[in-house]
Amino acid sequence: MSVLIAIDQGTTSTRTVAFDKDLNIICSEQKEYPLIYPNDGWVEIKPEELMGSVYATIDPVIDACSDISAIGITNQRETTLVWDADSGQPIYNAIVWQDRRTAELCMQLKKDGYEEAIKKATGLLLDPYFSSTKISWILDNVDGARKKAEAGKLRFGTVDTYLLWQLTNGEVYKTDVTNASRTNLYNIHQKKWDSELLKIFNVPSSMLPEVHSSDDNYGVLVRGNKTIQISGVIGDQQSALVGQRCFNSGQMKATFGTGCFLMVNTGDKSLQSTSGLLSTLGYGLAGDVSYALEGSIFSAGTIIQWLRDNMEFFSDSAQSINLLDPRGESNGVLFIPGFTGIGAPHWNAEIRASFYGITRDSTKTDMVTAAFKALIYQVMDIKEALKIDDIEIKNLSIDGGMAANSGFCQLLADFLSQEVRVPSSLESTAIGAAITAGIGAHFFSIDELQNMQSSNATIYKPRAKVFDPNDLSEWKKFLRVLLDAYN
Repeated sequence: MSVLIAIDQGTTSTRTVAFDKDLNIICSEQKEYPLIYPNDGWVEIKPEELMGSVYATIDPVIDACSDISAIGITNQRETTLVWDADSGQPIYNAIVWQDRRTAELCMQLKKDGYEEAIKKATGLLLDPYFSSTKISWILDNVDGARKKAEAGKLRFGTVDTYLLWQLTNGEVYKTDVTNASRTNLYNIHQKKWDSELLKIFNVPSSMLPEVHSSDDNYGVLVRGNKTIQISGVIGDQQSALVGQRCFNSGQMKATFGTGCFLMVNTGDKSLQSTSGLLSTLGYGLAGDVSYALEGSIFSAGTIIQWLRDNMEFFSDSAQSINLLDPRGESNGVLFIPGFTGIGAPHWNAEIRASFYGITRDSTKTDMVTAAFKALIYQVMDIKEALKIDDIEIKNLSIDGGMAANSGFCQLLADFLSQEVRVPSSLESTAIGAAITAGIGAHFFSIDELQNMQSSNATIYKPRAKVFDPNDLSEWKKFLRVLLDAYN
């Protein structure tokens, strides 16, 4: 049986999944690794642990599959690595997309008047989220890095590029259009690295990989006696867009993983948001490039992990449903999930997580329910922002680990007052990587993929009189107090 393999390199774990021609899972492996928090708002990964998780998952899957057509890679976006061009050794830990250490630099660049030019070229805002200021920080804070970079001896990559370099022993130095579009260095209209942006962020062009279509040739992986073509690379949220088969303008998905990301396909038009959303490249497939509009929420699954590991409210994330009130009642307790700032549409790097309204009678259930509601309220914020940009959410298809929580899915439908669709497989990100590789390997076409859309989905319909608008108003007031305090 011929299979496609997806390497899904996420923020806290790597999954490698083998799919058959109908995109059914044949086998999979997953390995978690820890994040590092050296200072307030700093988030890092040790590169050797990241690569260790890749090898630990890919080897058993490859060994279990006799006939492999191609491999696709999908990855956490914006996370930044810089390594020596000769040795391939990183000069610093990977700086994770959630990291906020460059907030001061971003504020200075805003004061210097650069934000509008950056937004116009990249579709992004000037925020620590993106790769550009992370590169600048490494070059300015690692001994000798700036000098080596200017001599052409350093390489930058988002995680996809770093994986390609390592998996091909330095033979392939490439990225795809989706990952490039998340760096704040790539002009999404001209589809090339932007020389003016490189000057603004003081990044030498010699550090940058070649940019290719998502379904291009990315070299070969050799493991044991097997040589396998890598024919797909795509950022994780765009991969979920592809995995949900959102190939037509106006189709939308939401992924609830480490963070939450809503993305709508806008076709061949790059829409400039007026409400704090991001314009980005959705994918480059079969000779076409589609744009997308995105709302980014920094903390989703990390909220549940924090409640599990730090607060010790439950021992397994799946048990969180037992502490989630079925009707979303948190008895006045409110939560702002700003562990590393808050994303769309507010974009504040300084705000931190907070509970409000705790009394002597407050319970674990109140606090857990407030945390889940905070995530839903952020989704509602993005829904309002999309409406300002003349995009109405008519249907919402969700995936990711949190989509397995039926209580959360039901409350999401209740609060949004619309149906929420959960596909039979929550692995949309990995499926998207397999699809991308499959298109690159001429395994199937986009038309065939649309006909393969699974009908085995769970539909959550909104219930009457569950959503309390007064609670939302109080949450917005609390959020505004914090935003005003850190503006």
